[in-house]
Amino acid sequence: MDETPSFLRPFVLTPAARPHEREANLDWYVPDGGGPHPAVVLVHGGPLPDDLQVGPRDWPVYRGYGCLLADLGLLAVTVEHRMRVVAGPQGPVTDCATAALDVASVVDRVRADPRVDGERIALWFFSGGGLLSTDWLRDRPSWLRAVALTYPLLAPMPGWGVDPRFAPATALGEPGAPVPPLLLTRVGREREELAETVAAFLDAAGDAGVRVEVVDVPGGQHGFDMLDHTDESRRVVGQAADWVSRRLAR
Repeated sequence: MDETPSFLRPFVLTPAARPHEREANLDWYVPDGGGPHPAVVLVHGGPLPDDLQVGPRDWPVYRGYGCLLADLGLLAVTVEHRMRVVAGPQGPVTDCATAALDVASVVDRVRADPRVDGERIALWFFSGGGLLSTDWLRDRPSWLRAVALTYPLLAPMPGWGVDPRFAPATALGEPGAPVPPLLLTRVGREREELAETVAAFLDAAGDAGVRVEVVDVPGGQHGFDMLDHTDESRRVVGQAADWVSRRLAR
């Protein structure tokens, strides 16, 4: 019997299941009660393989986060973006530019929805999606109340051929409005090459005078929120969701 792929394993928490609305490349998890609601856009990692049969919106982990955030009174939106490996002039490249446009388009659609308070938005990036935080960390719109990063990749891997603009650590030090509140969930059993990008990001934040709240998962691995069903994992996921909720409070 084939082993269940890691991305199809259950979410570490068991929030009450709730229906979601599917529209184009996004799913909506709408909380109970009248709006407009603050909103959280969940941005999955990548690059994804072309032959992926179950998209991230249908992974238990993102459905779980959507339900969890809706339980907290936040409108959660999971977006499927097109971070893929594509052919470039010099060989294969990871197409972060297209994925970033996908995310920006979704954010615009979410903010324009009458059920959403467009002045209270958070973005939550996971894994390779961390590269897509760059534009937001650089532009810092006033309505962006928080950015969360969970086991993120914060610099391109060698050979990915990523547009050099996707450099979250560099964005922190650029002039402009204050960087929005940042939460970084760091796993103790992270792959070395990813852990190095996180360390460099935190160093850059210190140099720029940017505060990053770090939540450590000492026993956790990359994808701990679906792979490590422990009290530690459950505590950290709940803590991160509560942090986002507090940043979106009036």
